[in-house]
Amino acid sequence: MDIELLPPRGYAPTGKDTGLVTPKGSSKIRAHEGLATVELRSRKPEWLKVRSPGGPNYLRLQRLMRAESLHTVCEEAGCPNIGECWEAGTATFMILGDVCTRACKYCGVAHGLPTELDLDEPRRVAEAVARLQLEHVVITSVNRDELEDGGAAIYAETITRIHALLPDCSVEVLIPDFKGSEEALGTVVRAKPAILGHNLETVERLHPEVRPGGRYWRSISYLGAVKRLDPRMLTKTGIILGMGERPEEIRQAMTDLREAAVDILTLGQYLRPSPMHVPVARWVTPDEFTTWKRVGEEELGFKHVESGPLVRSSYHAKEQAREVEAGGPGRVQEILEADLRAPAEVPLPGLVQIEPRRAVHVRGA
Repeated sequence: MDIELLPPRGYAPTGKDTGLVTPKGSSKIRAHEGLATVELRSRKPEWLKVRSPGGPNYLRLQRLMRAESLHTVCEEAGCPNIGECWEAGTATFMILGDVCTRACKYCGVAHGLPTELDLDEPRRVAEAVARLQLEHVVITSVNRDELEDGGAAIYAETITRIHALLPDCSVEVLIPDFKGSEEALGTVVRAKPAILGHNLETVERLHPEVRPGGRYWRSISYLGAVKRLDPRMLTKTGIILGMGERPEEIRQAMTDLREAAVDILTLGQYLRPSPMHVPVARWVTPDEFTTWKRVGEEELGFKHVESGPLVRSSYHAKEQAREVEAGGPGRVQEILEADLRAPAEVPLPGLVQIEPRRAVHVRGA
Protein backbone atom coordinates (compact mmCIF):
# COMPACT_ATOMS: atom_id res chain seq x y z
CA MET A 1 0.00 0.00 0.00
CA ASP A 2 1.43 3.37 -1.03
CA ILE A 3 1.03 6.08 1.61
CA GLU A 4 1.94 9.69 1.08
CA LEU A 5 3.18 11.24 4.33
CA LEU A 6 2.81 14.87 5.27
CA PRO A 7 5.87 17.15 5.01
CA PRO A 8 8.38 16.58 7.85
CA ARG A 9 7.22 19.38 10.15
CA GLY A 10 5.61 19.33 13.55
CA TYR A 11 5.88 16.59 16.15
CA ALA A 12 6.71 13.38 14.33
CA PRO A 13 9.07 11.21 16.44
CA THR A 14 11.06 8.47 14.75
CA GLY A 15 11.69 4.94 15.97
CA LYS A 16 8.05 3.82 16.04
CA ASP A 17 7.57 0.21 15.04
CA THR A 18 3.79 -0.22 14.70
CA GLY A 19 2.85 2.46 12.21
CA LEU A 20 3.70 5.36 9.95
CA VAL A 21 4.09 8.65 11.81
CA THR A 22 2.84 12.01 10.54
CA PRO A 23 3.15 15.48 12.13
CA LYS A 24 0.62 16.61 14.72
CA GLY A 25 0.34 20.09 13.22
CA SER A 26 0.51 23.56 14.74
CA SER A 27 0.70 24.22 18.48
CA LYS A 28 -1.43 27.36 18.19
CA ILE A 29 -4.95 27.38 19.62
CA ARG A 30 -7.46 30.21 19.66
CA ALA A 31 -7.81 30.05 23.45
CA HIS A 32 -4.21 31.28 23.81
CA GLU A 33 -4.67 34.46 21.76
CA GLY A 34 -3.55 37.38 23.93
CA LEU A 35 -2.36 35.00 26.68
CA ALA A 36 1.24 35.10 27.93
CA THR A 37 2.19 31.42 27.84
CA VAL A 38 5.29 29.79 29.34
CA GLU A 39 8.35 29.47 27.08
CA LEU A 40 9.37 25.87 26.41
CA ARG A 41 12.85 26.39 27.83
CA SER A 42 11.67 28.29 30.91
CA ARG A 43 12.88 26.98 34.23
CA LYS A 44 10.34 24.74 35.93
CA PRO A 45 9.25 25.40 39.52
CA GLU A 46 11.01 23.38 42.21
CA TRP A 47 7.93 21.25 42.81
CA LEU A 48 8.14 19.85 39.26
CA LYS A 49 11.73 18.64 39.45
CA VAL A 50 12.33 14.89 39.70
CA ARG A 51 15.39 12.66 39.67
CA SER A 52 16.41 10.99 36.44
CA PRO A 53 15.43 7.30 36.39
CA GLY A 54 18.05 4.58 36.44
CA GLY A 55 17.74 2.32 39.50
CA PRO A 56 18.04 -1.49 39.32
CA ASN A 57 14.30 -2.18 39.19
CA TYR A 58 13.85 0.48 36.53
CA LEU A 59 16.54 -1.12 34.36
CA ARG A 60 15.12 -4.62 34.92
CA LEU A 61 11.64 -3.53 33.86
CA GLN A 62 13.03 -1.67 30.87
CA ARG A 63 14.87 -4.80 29.70
CA LEU A 64 11.71 -6.89 30.09
CA MET A 65 9.66 -4.45 28.01
CA ARG A 66 12.22 -4.46 25.21
CA ALA A 67 12.64 -8.24 25.27
CA GLU A 68 8.89 -8.81 24.91
CA SER A 69 8.35 -5.95 22.40
CA LEU A 70 5.95 -4.26 24.79
CA HIS A 71 5.18 -0.57 25.14
CA THR A 72 4.44 1.57 28.19
CA VAL A 73 2.70 4.91 28.30
CA CYS A 74 5.27 5.78 30.97
CA GLU A 75 7.88 6.01 28.20
CA GLU A 76 5.74 7.05 25.23
CA ALA A 77 4.12 9.99 27.03
CA GLY A 78 7.23 10.99 28.99
CA CYS A 79 5.66 10.55 32.43
CA PRO A 80 7.66 12.38 35.15
CA ASN A 81 6.95 9.58 37.64
CA ILE A 82 8.56 6.81 35.59
CA GLY A 83 11.54 6.49 37.94
CA GLU A 84 9.40 6.28 41.10
CA CYS A 85 6.86 3.86 39.65
CA TRP A 86 9.29 1.56 37.87
CA GLU A 87 11.51 1.36 40.94
CA ALA A 88 8.39 0.22 42.82
CA GLY A 89 7.88 -2.48 40.17
CA THR A 90 4.74 -0.98 38.63
CA ALA A 91 4.11 0.21 35.09
CA THR A 92 1.27 1.16 32.78
CA PHE A 93 1.30 -1.11 29.74
CA MET A 94 0.28 0.50 26.46
CA ILE A 95 -1.33 -1.98 24.10
CA LEU A 96 -2.39 -1.73 20.44
CA GLY A 97 0.95 -0.32 19.34
CA ASP A 98 2.79 2.99 19.71
CA VAL A 99 1.15 5.07 16.96
CA CYS A 100 -2.20 6.78 17.64
CA THR A 101 -4.83 7.70 15.07
CA ARG A 102 -5.60 10.94 16.91
CA ALA A 103 -3.48 14.06 17.23
CA CYS A 104 -4.19 15.50 20.67
CA LYS A 105 -2.13 18.66 21.12
CA TYR A 106 -0.96 17.84 24.67
CA CYS A 107 0.05 14.21 24.18
CA GLY A 108 3.57 12.91 23.58
CA VAL A 109 2.42 9.70 21.87
CA ALA A 110 3.12 9.64 18.12
CA HIS A 111 0.28 10.30 15.67
CA GLY A 112 -0.17 8.61 12.31
CA LEU A 113 -1.42 5.50 10.56
CA PRO A 114 -1.05 2.22 12.52
CA THR A 115 0.05 -0.64 10.29
CA GLU A 116 -0.01 -3.58 12.70
CA LEU A 117 -2.47 -5.25 15.05
CA ASP A 118 -0.54 -7.57 17.35
CA LEU A 119 -2.93 -10.38 18.29
CA ASP A 120 -0.29 -12.04 20.47
CA GLU A 121 0.12 -8.95 22.64
CA PRO A 122 -2.41 -9.95 25.38
CA ARG A 123 -0.44 -13.14 26.07
CA ARG A 124 2.88 -11.33 26.34
CA VAL A 125 1.47 -8.60 28.57
CA ALA A 126 -0.09 -11.16 30.90
CA GLU A 127 3.12 -13.18 31.11
CA ALA A 128 5.12 -10.02 31.84
CA VAL A 129 2.69 -9.10 34.62
CA ALA A 130 2.99 -12.61 36.05
CA ARG A 131 6.78 -12.52 35.85
CA LEU A 132 6.79 -9.26 37.80
CA GLN A 133 4.22 -10.66 40.29
CA LEU A 134 2.30 -7.39 40.23
CA GLU A 135 -0.57 -6.82 42.64
CA HIS A 136 -2.12 -4.15 40.41
CA VAL A 137 -1.58 -3.38 36.74
CA VAL A 138 -2.81 -0.57 34.51
CA ILE A 139 -3.52 -1.19 30.83
CA THR A 140 -4.00 1.69 28.41
CA SER A 141 -3.63 2.16 24.66
CA VAL A 142 -3.39 4.43 21.70
CA ASN A 143 -6.59 5.19 19.78
CA ARG A 144 -7.21 2.73 16.94
CA ASP A 145 -10.07 4.43 15.11
CA GLU A 146 -9.43 2.38 11.99
CA LEU A 147 -10.51 -0.82 13.80
CA GLU A 148 -14.17 -1.80 13.94
CA ASP A 149 -14.19 -2.09 17.75
CA GLY A 150 -11.32 0.33 18.41
CA GLY A 151 -9.33 -2.51 19.98
CA ALA A 152 -11.89 -3.39 22.69
CA ALA A 153 -11.50 -7.14 22.12
CA ILE A 154 -7.74 -6.88 22.69
CA TYR A 155 -8.41 -5.07 25.98
CA ALA A 156 -10.84 -7.80 27.07
CA GLU A 157 -8.46 -10.62 26.20
CA THR A 158 -5.60 -8.90 28.03
CA ILE A 159 -7.72 -8.56 31.19
CA THR A 160 -8.87 -12.19 30.95
CA ARG A 161 -5.35 -13.54 30.49
CA ILE A 162 -3.98 -11.55 33.43
CA HIS A 163 -6.81 -12.82 35.66
CA ALA A 164 -6.04 -16.39 34.56
CA LEU A 165 -2.33 -16.15 35.39
CA LEU A 166 -2.60 -13.92 38.48
CA PRO A 167 -6.11 -14.15 40.00
CA ASP A 168 -5.23 -11.79 42.86
CA CYS A 169 -3.88 -9.06 40.57
CA SER A 170 -6.35 -6.22 40.12
CA VAL A 171 -6.50 -4.84 36.58
CA GLU A 172 -7.21 -1.20 35.80
CA VAL A 173 -7.87 -0.07 32.24
CA LEU A 174 -7.61 3.42 30.80
CA ILE A 175 -9.56 3.18 27.55
CA PRO A 176 -10.19 5.43 24.53
CA ASP A 177 -13.78 6.46 23.77
CA PHE A 178 -14.05 3.83 20.99
CA LYS A 179 -15.91 6.58 19.05
CA GLY A 180 -18.83 6.23 21.47
CA SER A 181 -19.58 2.56 20.74
CA GLU A 182 -21.57 0.99 23.57
CA GLU A 183 -20.89 -2.46 22.13
CA ALA A 184 -17.13 -1.89 22.43
CA LEU A 185 -17.53 -0.50 25.95
CA GLY A 186 -19.57 -3.53 26.96
CA THR A 187 -16.85 -5.85 25.67
CA VAL A 188 -14.38 -4.28 28.13
CA VAL A 189 -16.85 -4.05 31.04
CA ARG A 190 -17.76 -7.73 30.77
CA ALA A 191 -14.07 -8.65 31.23
CA LYS A 192 -14.38 -7.23 34.79
CA PRO A 193 -11.52 -4.78 35.29
CA ALA A 194 -11.25 -3.48 38.86
CA ILE A 195 -11.26 0.12 37.62
CA LEU A 196 -12.43 1.42 34.27
CA GLY A 197 -10.87 4.76 33.41
CA HIS A 198 -11.29 7.16 30.52
CA ASN A 199 -9.70 10.60 30.68
CA LEU A 200 -11.63 13.80 30.05
CA GLU A 201 -8.26 15.64 29.89
CA THR A 202 -9.50 19.25 29.77
CA VAL A 203 -12.43 21.64 30.17
CA GLU A 204 -15.24 22.01 27.65
CA ARG A 205 -14.01 25.27 26.05
CA LEU A 206 -10.53 23.89 25.30
CA HIS A 207 -11.67 20.39 24.38
CA PRO A 208 -12.29 20.81 20.60
CA GLU A 209 -8.87 22.35 19.96
CA VAL A 210 -6.54 20.39 22.23
CA ARG A 211 -8.38 17.07 21.87
CA PRO A 212 -9.71 17.25 18.31
CA GLY A 213 -10.46 13.53 18.04
CA GLY A 214 -12.86 13.51 20.97
CA ARG A 215 -16.08 15.01 22.29
CA TYR A 216 -16.48 16.47 25.78
CA TRP A 217 -19.88 14.96 26.61
CA ARG A 218 -19.09 11.73 24.82
CA SER A 219 -16.22 11.17 27.27
CA ILE A 220 -18.29 12.06 30.33
CA SER A 221 -21.30 9.99 29.33
CA TYR A 222 -19.11 7.03 28.39
CA LEU A 223 -18.11 6.84 32.04
CA GLY A 224 -21.74 7.23 33.07
CA ALA A 225 -22.73 4.33 30.82
CA VAL A 226 -20.26 2.08 32.66
CA LYS A 227 -22.36 2.48 35.82
CA ARG A 228 -25.47 1.40 33.92
CA LEU A 229 -23.71 -1.68 32.57
CA ASP A 230 -22.12 -2.56 35.92
CA PRO A 231 -23.08 -0.38 38.95
CA ARG A 232 -20.34 -1.96 41.08
CA MET A 233 -17.46 -1.00 38.80
CA LEU A 234 -15.15 1.81 39.87
CA THR A 235 -14.87 4.57 37.28
CA LYS A 236 -12.02 7.02 36.97
CA THR A 237 -10.97 10.02 34.89
CA GLY A 238 -8.19 12.59 34.73
CA ILE A 239 -7.85 16.29 33.92
CA ILE A 240 -4.56 18.02 33.22
CA LEU A 241 -4.33 21.65 34.33
CA GLY A 242 -2.25 24.51 33.01
CA MET A 243 -3.42 24.66 29.37
CA GLY A 244 -5.43 27.86 29.76
CA GLU A 245 -8.52 26.74 31.64
CA ARG A 246 -10.24 29.06 34.13
CA PRO A 247 -11.12 28.15 37.74
CA GLU A 248 -14.86 28.19 37.07
CA GLU A 249 -14.31 25.86 34.10
CA ILE A 250 -12.40 23.36 36.23
CA ARG A 251 -15.22 23.32 38.77
CA GLN A 252 -17.79 22.90 35.99
CA ALA A 253 -15.90 19.97 34.47
CA MET A 254 -15.72 18.30 37.88
CA THR A 255 -19.44 18.92 38.40
CA ASP A 256 -20.25 17.44 34.98
CA LEU A 257 -18.21 14.33 35.81
CA ARG A 258 -20.17 13.83 39.00
CA GLU A 259 -23.36 13.88 36.91
CA ALA A 260 -21.99 10.64 35.48
CA ALA A 261 -21.14 9.40 39.01
CA VAL A 262 -17.40 9.13 38.31
CA ASP A 263 -15.73 7.77 41.46
CA ILE A 264 -12.06 8.75 41.12
CA LEU A 265 -10.53 11.91 39.67
CA THR A 266 -6.86 12.68 39.03
CA LEU A 267 -5.58 16.23 38.55
CA GLY A 268 -2.03 17.00 37.40
CA GLN A 269 0.11 19.67 35.76
CA TYR A 270 0.37 19.78 31.97
CA LEU A 271 3.97 19.48 30.76
CA ARG A 272 4.66 20.36 27.14
CA PRO A 273 6.30 17.45 25.26
CA SER A 274 7.67 19.47 22.33
CA PRO A 275 7.49 22.88 20.58
CA MET A 276 4.68 21.54 18.38
CA HIS A 277 2.42 20.82 21.36
CA VAL A 278 0.19 23.42 22.95
CA PRO A 279 2.22 25.71 25.28
CA VAL A 280 1.88 25.65 29.05
CA ALA A 281 -0.36 28.56 30.04
CA ARG A 282 0.66 28.57 33.72
CA TRP A 283 2.28 26.56 36.47
CA VAL A 284 -0.38 25.38 38.90
CA THR A 285 0.82 25.57 42.52
CA PRO A 286 0.68 22.68 45.00
CA ASP A 287 -1.69 24.75 47.15
CA GLU A 288 -4.16 25.04 44.27
CA PHE A 289 -4.04 21.29 43.70
CA THR A 290 -4.78 20.79 47.40
CA THR A 291 -7.77 23.12 47.08
CA TRP A 292 -9.19 21.19 44.13
CA LYS A 293 -8.83 17.93 46.06
CA ARG A 294 -10.92 19.40 48.88
CA VAL A 295 -13.52 20.73 46.43
CA GLY A 296 -13.76 17.40 44.66
CA GLU A 297 -14.09 15.23 47.75
CA GLU A 298 -15.92 17.47 50.23
CA GLU A 299 -18.11 19.61 47.97
CA LEU A 300 -18.76 17.50 44.88
CA GLY A 301 -18.67 13.98 46.29
CA PHE A 302 -15.88 12.19 44.41
CA LYS A 303 -14.89 9.04 46.28
CA HIS A 304 -11.21 9.98 45.84
CA VAL A 305 -9.29 12.82 44.22
CA GLU A 306 -5.56 12.37 43.55
CA SER A 307 -4.37 15.93 42.98
CA GLY A 308 -0.84 17.28 42.61
CA PRO A 309 1.62 18.71 40.08
CA LEU A 310 3.16 15.35 39.14
CA VAL A 311 -0.02 13.27 39.37
CA ARG A 312 -0.87 11.21 36.31
CA SER A 313 -3.73 8.77 35.66
CA SER A 314 -2.07 5.69 37.15
CA TYR A 315 -0.33 7.41 40.06
CA HIS A 316 -1.05 5.48 43.30
CA ALA A 317 -3.48 3.36 41.30
CA LYS A 318 -3.03 0.25 43.46
CA GLU A 319 -4.09 2.09 46.60
CA GLN A 320 -7.18 3.44 44.85
CA ALA A 321 -8.22 -0.04 43.71
CA ARG A 322 -7.86 -1.38 47.25
CA GLU A 323 -9.39 1.45 49.26
CA VAL A 324 -12.12 3.11 47.17
CA GLU A 325 -15.65 1.71 46.98
CA ALA A 326 -17.76 2.29 43.89
CA GLY A 327 -20.81 4.51 44.04
CA GLY A 328 -24.01 3.83 42.11
CA PRO A 329 -25.14 5.21 38.75
CA GLY A 330 -25.50 8.95 38.18
CA ARG A 331 -27.93 11.07 36.20
CA VAL A 332 -25.97 10.68 32.96
CA GLN A 333 -26.10 7.02 31.90
CA GLU A 334 -26.73 7.11 28.14
CA ILE A 335 -23.84 7.73 25.75
CA LEU A 336 -24.05 11.21 24.24
CA GLU A 337 -22.54 12.53 21.00
CA ALA A 338 -21.85 9.01 19.75
CA ASP A 339 -23.58 9.83 16.48
CA LEU A 340 -21.62 13.06 15.93
CA ARG A 341 -18.41 13.25 13.97
CA ALA A 342 -15.54 14.28 16.18
CA PRO A 343 -14.03 17.72 15.47
CA ALA A 344 -10.98 16.00 13.96
CA GLU A 345 -13.24 14.39 11.36
CA VAL A 346 -14.75 17.72 10.28
CA PRO A 347 -12.63 19.88 7.92
CA LEU A 348 -12.27 23.00 10.09
CA PRO A 349 -9.28 25.38 9.84
CA GLY A 350 -6.41 24.55 12.18
CA LEU A 351 -7.54 21.04 13.13
CA VAL A 352 -5.92 17.79 12.06
CA GLN A 353 -7.99 15.65 9.74
CA ILE A 354 -8.02 11.96 10.64
CA GLU A 355 -8.97 9.54 7.90
CA PRO A 356 -10.11 6.16 9.25
CA ARG A 357 -8.30 3.26 7.61
CA ARG A 358 -7.87 -0.40 8.39
CA ALA A 359 -4.71 -2.05 9.65
CA VAL A 360 -2.92 -3.77 6.78
CA HIS A 361 -0.54 -6.12 8.54
CA VAL A 362 -1.40 -8.49 11.33
CA ARG A 363 1.35 -9.97 13.49
CA GLY A 364 0.81 -13.05 15.60
CA ALA A 365 -2.40 -14.14 13.84
